Amino acid sequence: MEKEFTKLFELFIAASVITNFVFTRFLGLCIFFGVSKKMETAVGMSITFTAVMTIAAALSWLVLTYVMIPLEITFLKIVIFIGIVAAFVQASDTIMRKVSPGLYYKLGVYLALISTNCIIIAVPLINTAEKYNFLESISFGFGSGIGFAIALVLMASIREKLELADVPRPFKGMPIAWIATALISLAFMGFSGIITL
Repeated sequence: MEKEFTKLFELFIAASVITNFVFTRFLGLCIFFGVSKKMETAVGMSITFTAVMTIAAALSWLVLTYVMIPLEITFLKIVIFIGIVAAFVQASDTIMRKVSPGLYYKLGVYLALISTNCIIIAVPLINTAEKYNFLESISFGFGSGIGFAIALVLMASIREKLELADVPRPFKGMPIAWIATALISLAFMGFSGIITL
């Protein structure tokens, strides 16, 4: 039991910090730069992304194990995983529109882009490739979501400060955001080799 918990904890830490999808795998940069201008939208997207990644990881594992493998249709996993994610994103889209319309309109097009985002699809594909069990899949999905949340909140806090900073004119806006991301990425890559998956 303790060994299983240790494995789950290692997977969580590895997914959230050591192999962070944004800073070490460079996935999901479109949403990352799009919603990290303000802290409010970054936090809203972080919660949504983490929920979608965790539930998509669990649902994808269940569908793969109990439907796709018995029917021998694993060659359709990308299409089926996209369908699972799209259905769940549509549900979260509807819920967010009713619960928090202000945040829904601030997230705008990025909310719809979640369903085809490379990070969301990467989680079930990595779970499949690594042959993770159900709990490991959930741990990896949750860790990946927290890692994306860390990236968004870090970048949103930096970009809000940069709006007030005296940045040279050619570097204002996206250029300084890319430079800041590169520097943070170097720091996160320093964690590589601590835990190997």
